Amino acid sequence: MKAEEKVNPYDPFRIFWLSLHFVNLYVYPSLHSDPVDVETLRRAAASKGGLLSNELRRKVWPKLLNINVYELPYKPGKDGRENHKDYNQVVLDVSRSMKRFPKGMPSAERAVLQEQLVDIILEVLRCNPQLSYYQGYHDVAVTLLLVVGERMAIAMLHTLSKYHLRDFMDPTMDSTKHILNYLMPILEEVDKELHDFMIRAEVGTIFALSWLITWYGHVLSEFKHTLRLYDFFLASHPMMPIYLAATIVLHREQEVKQTECDMAMLHHLLSRIPQDLPYELLISQSQDLFRCYPPALLAKRPALQSRKSLSISTFKDFQLSTLHQRPDTVLQPRHSGLDVALPYDGVQQRGKGSRMVKMAVWGLSATLGAAIFAVAQTAMEWAPDVLLQLF
Repeated sequence: MKAEEKVNPYDPFRIFWLSLHFVNLYVYPSLHSDPVDVETLRRAAASKGGLLSNELRRKVWPKLLNINVYELPYKPGKDGRENHKDYNQVVLDVSRSMKRFPKGMPSAERAVLQEQLVDIILEVLRCNPQLSYYQGYHDVAVTLLLVVGERMAIAMLHTLSKYHLRDFMDPTMDSTKHILNYLMPILEEVDKELHDFMIRAEVGTIFALSWLITWYGHVLSEFKHTLRLYDFFLASHPMMPIYLAATIVLHREQEVKQTECDMAMLHHLLSRIPQDLPYELLISQSQDLFRCYPPALLAKRPALQSRKSLSISTFKDFQLSTLHQRPDTVLQPRHSGLDVALPYDGVQQRGKGSRMVKMAVWGLSATLGAAIFAVAQTAMEWAPDVLLQLF
């Protein structure tokens, strides 16, 4: 009798079909259900591997933020933008953002996208005069632009600014410092020895500032890692970035304790985030920390009682608002015309840069065939231990 052949769990063709089956079995039915099954989409975005491809992100990210892709209320424009009080700072920050664009992108295409980035930021600020621009805001905006295109990026950034990023957009740094102040209590709950070492060193929490306000986009060199974290944060409570920061510090416990107990030395170590972090492990551990030590529990500490977080206080209502969305299959027949037929790909362009933008966006966005290939490639990195448990 012929011995039974063993199935190779890492066979790329097997992973490819299991990944497609995962998407078809869970993600697409959730997008097409009426109302949209946002809870399942959140779980898919936060689970190991995230949303696999930008093709899926264009469909899922708007639903996570309660955005009707056929009724985008904001259109970018250049009228009077030079008169905005933050115009010069925005242009300066955007001009220094070259490393956030794909390597090898022609300078002419990047220049057009940078112009779009300025328009996106100023449009959101113009529509929300109560919000203040901060350096690092453009790192969030560029990530959205590269995935979903200009108009959808405006809609997403508008929502994120009102909820997830709200504490960072006050005129002063007080609310931002308040969010940073959650870091040490989390560390104290998990590893008091590490916490006390950092207190003695007086290192503070400013090393994690750029992590939080850019959703780690400014400090990660691999765009795929940034996208993975954006999947996670878009599906999670607005405080999740601080829990990830705590998890990263805990992950580096030995490095920290082996460093001289000195503020400058420790700040130098912690502010340089490693580029080879085990992201899926850290994401899972962040979720565990959030369940064990939720913000409501930590907020009872005297040091955190002096101020309230706007992001925390408004999140519950925002989350409830996402549960009654109609699927695109229902919304689409109600609309017609080019302006809504292709809501993601940046078709609505202006001036001489139109062809360049289309080329850049198409190159970043991928056709269906390329998207499927991306699913397979990404799945090969993480899928076997997850997908094989599902089937």
